[in-house]
Amino acid sequence: MSHARSIVAGLVAFILLSSLAPVGSGQAAATRKTTKLKSQSTQPPFKCEKPKFRIVVDVGHTPDAYGALSARNDPEFGFNFVLAKLITAKLKSEGFAATRLLVTDGKARPSLFKRVSAANDGRADLFLSIHHDSVPDKLLETWEFDGAKSYFSDRFSGHSLFVSQQNPHFATSLLLARMIGRQLKQQGLHYASQYTLPVMGRYRRQLLDKDVGVYRYDGLIVLSRTRSAAVLLEAGSIINRDEEMELNSSERQEMIAEAVAAGVGEFCDRR
Repeated sequence: MSHARSIVAGLVAFILLSSLAPVGSGQAAATRKTTKLKSQSTQPPFKCEKPKFRIVVDVGHTPDAYGALSARNDPEFGFNFVLAKLITAKLKSEGFAATRLLVTDGKARPSLFKRVSAANDGRADLFLSIHHDSVPDKLLETWEFDGAKSYFSDRFSGHSLFVSQQNPHFATSLLLARMIGRQLKQQGLHYASQYTLPVMGRYRRQLLDKDVGVYRYDGLIVLSRTRSAAVLLEAGSIINRDEEMELNSSERQEMIAEAVAAGVGEFCDRR
């Protein structure tokens, strides 16, 4: 399983969007805000018919830009692919026949826009991006695995869910993320609480739901620029040595896939 590669912190692989709005007069800003509110209030009701509901399950990262390295030097992309493929199969078995797996190639930033284009051009109803977590470089410790210098952090563990308030379907995205989070919690899994801590630095996020671990992250292109509801799942921490082994097991993968499918199913039933 081991590959001798230089460490790439998983969170650095995410490309941050600028959060600064253009500077203008107060009157112009107020006009834009009013227009945005009117646009949101006039959106048609969000409906879900399982056979027609177009879900894109995105495999986070690419073989070229593989994301984080696990504590045992395995690329995040491999973890993402296995879990995303299983989630896709579970959703299809639950009646979501229009679900498709999205795998992109190339470097990090271009691949992000490929994902957004694929989802928007395909008129997706839901974009679900699958990832596995790491920690900022400053929290890493060193150890030797299989004869190679490796990095780990056993300090944090757990999954997390992210949505963007810049997404045109923010409320719907948040609702769905909460449903998935509740299903994961019912499976006995816990969410990663470290994103609220000062030690996370620029990776610190606003916690929108403290019960099931849903965070706001406006800087993610795949969440903010998709025209459908969008949720990003960090399935767990592969930089944590114990959790990496659990996430590599078919039992944990099945548990997560079932929770995601159950959350999406509950969401659809309520629409």
